Amino acid sequence: MPAAEATPMIRMVGVDKFFGRLHVLRNIDLVVPRGQVVVVLGPSGSGKSTLCRTINRLEPIDSGTIEVDGHPLPAEGRALARVRADVGMVFQSFNLFAHKTVLDNVVLAPVKVRGTAPAQARAAGMELLARVGIVDQAGKYPAQLSGGQQQRAAIARALAMRPKVMLFDEPTSALDPEMVTEVLDVMTTLAGEGMTMLVVTHEMGFARRAADRVVFMADGDIVEDATPEDFFTAPRSARARDFLGKILSH
Repeated sequence: MPAAEATPMIRMVGVDKFFGRLHVLRNIDLVVPRGQVVVVLGPSGSGKSTLCRTINRLEPIDSGTIEVDGHPLPAEGRALARVRADVGMVFQSFNLFAHKTVLDNVVLAPVKVRGTAPAQARAAGMELLARVGIVDQAGKYPAQLSGGQQQRAAIARALAMRPKVMLFDEPTSALDPEMVTEVLDVMTTLAGEGMTMLVVTHEMGFARRAADRVVFMADGDIVEDATPEDFFTAPRSARARDFLGKILSH
């Protein structure tokens, strides 16, 4: 295997994070190889979103190391900006610029950060909007779109930077139920295309269908790290069995 392929896309070693006295990440070790889809599950307050947000330093860590594509995560400055440009992030809230059209939202970062020519960026942006199924909404403003369409626009915006890895922090939790599927379908397609993804979600069907691995967190710890088949059919820990019993019985 070539060295570049052997280098994991994400490596976390001994990562600790505190909010005051609250120990929200406890000595986290996690490796995500390139091309793998890792779904992070767990009860509320288990540290899932914090883990996701440390990977591009939206949350600084108190100890340990995080590497993206073999490079330690810088503390600040231009070096951090370069790493962040390679890490696409999709949040629970869509965070689109309300005063810009959908296409302009997608085009902005490639032009400003990557230095892409505007015409090239717009052509690529239209292709991405077609890829997520909303090319017909390109000239509209975010407020004119449904929640599902806004989230698909947010995914297109992240993809426009040609990221090496995509982080999803509960991307469907703010959506009406009928809109969840259209967003998960886009994410499933991305997974099938080989995009490295770390996904924090409560969507068990997506975890079963699209994940290579399921990471289960509780109280800031990684309690289980298994294939979807093993996790859903034979969870090893009482915490996971209790969680699945509550989730899957609804």
